Amino acid sequence: MLSINTIYEKKKEVEESIKNRGLKIDLDKILELDEKYKKNLIKVESLRAERNNISEEINKAKGAERQEKIKKAKDISNKIKKAEPDLEKENMELQDLLYQVPNLISKDTPQGKDEKGNKVLRKIGDPKKFDFKPKNHMELGVLHGLIETEKSAKISGSRFNYLFKEAVLLQFALIQFGLNTLTDKKVIKELADKVGNPFDKPFIPVVVPVMVKSSIMKKMDRFDPIEDRYYLEKDDLVLIGSAEHTLGPLHVNDILKEEDLPTRYAGYSTAFRREAGSYGQDTSGIIRRHQFDKLEMETFIQAEYGLKEQELLVAIQEYLMQKLEIPYQVVLKCTGDMGGKADFRAIDIECFMPGEGKYRETHTSDYMTDYQARRLNTKYKDKEGNKKFVHMNDATCFAIGRTIIAILENYQKGDGSIEIPKALQKYMGGLKKIS
Repeated sequence: MLSINTIYEKKKEVEESIKNRGLKIDLDKILELDEKYKKNLIKVESLRAERNNISEEINKAKGAERQEKIKKAKDISNKIKKAEPDLEKENMELQDLLYQVPNLISKDTPQGKDEKGNKVLRKIGDPKKFDFKPKNHMELGVLHGLIETEKSAKISGSRFNYLFKEAVLLQFALIQFGLNTLTDKKVIKELADKVGNPFDKPFIPVVVPVMVKSSIMKKMDRFDPIEDRYYLEKDDLVLIGSAEHTLGPLHVNDILKEEDLPTRYAGYSTAFRREAGSYGQDTSGIIRRHQFDKLEMETFIQAEYGLKEQELLVAIQEYLMQKLEIPYQVVLKCTGDMGGKADFRAIDIECFMPGEGKYRETHTSDYMTDYQARRLNTKYKDKEGNKKFVHMNDATCFAIGRTIIAILENYQKGDGSIEIPKALQKYMGGLKKIS
């Protein structure tokens, strides 16, 4: 969340963020409640100070004077006892309202209502030209017995699937390729130097829990829209939609050491989404599933390096796609296409899918500044001993299903066979082709 001071100091910018995200929030009501809360807090703190002074005087007083001071102390305690519940109620109401206020938006973020307002920053690689009509991933998957959706629909329902044979090998090859890249200090240094990020620290691999408390998801600003989550109400647990949902809270209420920053994690998990708002979209194939697997990046860093950290994460994503030799474009998301209230700046990578003849999103990179850290109370202590909130970034390393789609469609041949990208062959026992 934003600090109340930020709302006072940058009220116009906050109002612009609210407007551009299509939200309706009364900032004046929040500021009025804050003023009321601060006045009442001063009164209660004054009473507490007065009670402490009288308590000291009681120890020195004797006789009638002592009894009089004891009575006065009790009267003050009763006033405090009466005022504290209202003060706590005001504080909770203020916090609830602050939770509704979105993050600020970077100056370079384009304004727009939906993905049509996004800005293409660059395109890398030309879409492949085939001397035959390219098949889509589902046609290729059925042809080679790699993907099955009819039986999964009978067993689990729509938007589920089975992977078989080389598709499974591709999945774990991508995971191994991603982890080897993220844990390679030499590669990270090369990419960090390229974007002017001063830190070459590699990522720590993590297998994360796939269930998270609803209170934690709310702190992450990832609970809503609840219609898109699988919420286990009886247990008050939510199935995660990405490893970031349990990577981000890893340091809830922690105070990190500055010398340990940046702290970088690579989290692998199965993810779950209802896809509630996607009725009729991508119903065939495996591009939009209720269950899928991802390798995700999450980092914690000082404020002054937050943007450079996002640039590094995007550089890693581009490095991986270039190694796979898949054409892609880098897209700066507009205000109406940013996810949730936490994002300060959001970037997508979209890979070209020959089966559809267009680019589709395969990677995201979200920079949240200290918005999530304030909710999670995740801080670090600088060299002068000052405690500050960290800045947080999360980004896709590989969305496995969508990357498999990109490989199948871009590496298909006229005879129906599919080449294995050179970067993955060593992780698949030297296999060079699916035929």
